[in-house]
Amino acid sequence: MSDSVATQTRRVQLDVSGMTCGACAARVQNKLNRLDGVRASVNFATRVATIDAAADVAVDDLCAVVEKAGYQAEPRVDRPSEGIDPDARTARSLLRRLVVAAILFIPLADLSVMFAVVPSTRFTGWEWVLTALAAPIVTWAAWPFHRVALRNLRHGTASMETLISIGVTAATGWSIYTAFFTASATRQADGIWQALTHSDAIYLEVAAGVTVFVLAGRYFEARAKSKAGGALRALAALSAKTATVQLPDGGEMVIPATELKEGQRFVVRPGEAIAADGLVIEGQAAVDVSAMTGESKPVDASPGASVVGGTVVLDGRLLVEAAAVGEDTRFAGMVRLVEEAQAEKADAQRIADRIAAVFVPAVLVIAVLTAAAWLTITGDLDRAVAAALAVVVIACPCALGLATPTAMMVASGRGAQLGIFLKGHRALEAIRAVDTVVFDKTGTLTTGRPTVTGVIVAPEWEADEVLRRAAAAEAGSEHPLGKAIVSAVPAADLWEAQDFRAVAGSGVTAEVAGHVVTVGRPSWVSRGRVVPASLAAARRAGEARAESVVFVAVDDAVCGVVTIADAVKDSAADAVAALQREGLRTVLLTGDNAATADAIATAVGIDEVIAEVLPEGKVEVIARLREQGRVVAMVGDGINDGPALAGADLGLAIGRGTDVAIGAADIILVRDNLDSVPTALGLARATMRTIRTNMVWAFGYNVAAIPIAAAGMLNPLIAGAAMAFSSFLVVSNSLRLRNFDQKGQR
Repeated sequence: MSDSVATQTRRVQLDVSGMTCGACAARVQNKLNRLDGVRASVNFATRVATIDAAADVAVDDLCAVVEKAGYQAEPRVDRPSEGIDPDARTARSLLRRLVVAAILFIPLADLSVMFAVVPSTRFTGWEWVLTALAAPIVTWAAWPFHRVALRNLRHGTASMETLISIGVTAATGWSIYTAFFTASATRQADGIWQALTHSDAIYLEVAAGVTVFVLAGRYFEARAKSKAGGALRALAALSAKTATVQLPDGGEMVIPATELKEGQRFVVRPGEAIAADGLVIEGQAAVDVSAMTGESKPVDASPGASVVGGTVVLDGRLLVEAAAVGEDTRFAGMVRLVEEAQAEKADAQRIADRIAAVFVPAVLVIAVLTAAAWLTITGDLDRAVAAALAVVVIACPCALGLATPTAMMVASGRGAQLGIFLKGHRALEAIRAVDTVVFDKTGTLTTGRPTVTGVIVAPEWEADEVLRRAAAAEAGSEHPLGKAIVSAVPAADLWEAQDFRAVAGSGVTAEVAGHVVTVGRPSWVSRGRVVPASLAAARRAGEARAESVVFVAVDDAVCGVVTIADAVKDSAADAVAALQREGLRTVLLTGDNAATADAIATAVGIDEVIAEVLPEGKVEVIARLREQGRVVAMVGDGINDGPALAGADLGLAIGRGTDVAIGAADIILVRDNLDSVPTALGLARATMRTIRTNMVWAFGYNVAAIPIAAAGMLNPLIAGAAMAFSSFLVVSNSLRLRNFDQKGQR
């Protein structure tokens, strides 16, 4: 493509509805890419089509192509994370259909089998009773499958919905025909085998059973997808919704953040999120950047400093000139990183969908050939239809559809007991090969809360007294380091302070017990004061340990040093050691400074450290490790970890972390105890073994049973019972996960 043409391209995003599987997304993507001047990528997870189109390609034309493929599309105005969750809406709809179908299925199954096997039990109007029980199930409850099957028919394609719809429709139609037009109310058979193989073909319970089982699988799948999509919704919720713009006359006006323009100046006050990336023009403040960079300590912002949208001003007032707004901000880039990482996973279609591409058309062809062969050989229409229907029924993907959801359900329940929540199955396919575990620092290996680690005082001063005076002065501060000092003193022992004053980026002063107490940066507190040699040495030692150092002065005398650090979790070292015993490579990946990162790594036993990395850099590190052939598990908790968690082969999020990290990860560690990391990996491996076993059984069963059904050796009633038995075996195998224990034994 020439430069002149390239400059005329634009990016368009469409919300696409009606997709039910990864194959649907691939179909839409292929249709769009056939247009000249169009390069499209369709994300099934977010239901968004991202299109780079030539300037002369109209958006309406793109929507028309999607609609011709059998789906609905409209230009995207807001991010899906800011609107209604389509997966939650789908899950609610499926649940309503599932409940109704399950309630009606129980009496239908009992009566249908009884009437078919023992015709003497039939009473006047029995066929109407069965029809009344089955009709809501095979029509309204099964409508999602029928709708997709009809759409597939219009476009000459097939999916699992096609096979489900045909099986349900055929079983229902033939059962009604048999019940109303051919069934004998008095026919008897000698022995149970004769009853089963020669009884009237009334198996409405087969049609209803397929509907109930597959609806259950689809419901749990939709619910899991809804939770996974919460990463984008949580991330969008953190952005500033409004911006206070400074007018030319010095006045202020609040506008939506989306209307902020590059070059405009806006005001940010304590507690507010910065609306855009920009340059500080006036003011000083401490800015909490941990959400975006992972830096545990607030960063001081003063005139000339750059600030990032999505970070929060803790104290002070800033006047910022917008340098990057809207989609150009680093925050928007983070959202795109999460979207792209999730799209990469969504491209790996479900195993059942991949099988369906060949399996469904093959089954339909076999059923047609079976009917034709029996009709040609015997001339018996009933026998021909029964054999063909047995093929369709025995091939219905009930067990195949249950193979993954049931294992995930049981594993999720057992995991909850162990403090682990398994969210999805896609990334778990790589769990056996995981050889590298990457840890975030703040909030993952550490508590994420600054804690006082030491109080060193000058001669003639008591450590308790200095700490109590410092805590009293900091009581009115919102700064995290100030809060750490206050929390180190019992509330009952906290002195009162007067004339409190905070100096942005420097510290605080207050009158405590008749003396002026100054607490803050060593360079600020020591200005004009003499620092005792012992306190200067304590400062250097604390900074060497990557601790935050605060000076305390009473009147004109510097009397103490308070060291503050993010404490390492008690369970961190044991968890790292357990992983290393299993032969796994451990890496510390953090946005914090190198000195702090090295200190934490040494404390927990990690040899490899990658520090001072921004969120996009974390994604690049994960990608680089994967390019080296590593299969990577990422453990994190912060907003800045979201893209990396989504991009790793396996993401593990600390349950007390941010919603973004939890939404982007595949495994949630509900407890803060890091011992659950090796346990989670063990449970994930056990879950994948169970899913693979289920899939092999379900598919192998269908392949083996189809020839038997085609040979006329299976009455559709027996085929339905066999299908149910296959589902029972799949569920039973999944239930074995309930015995998984802390050591990974089953």
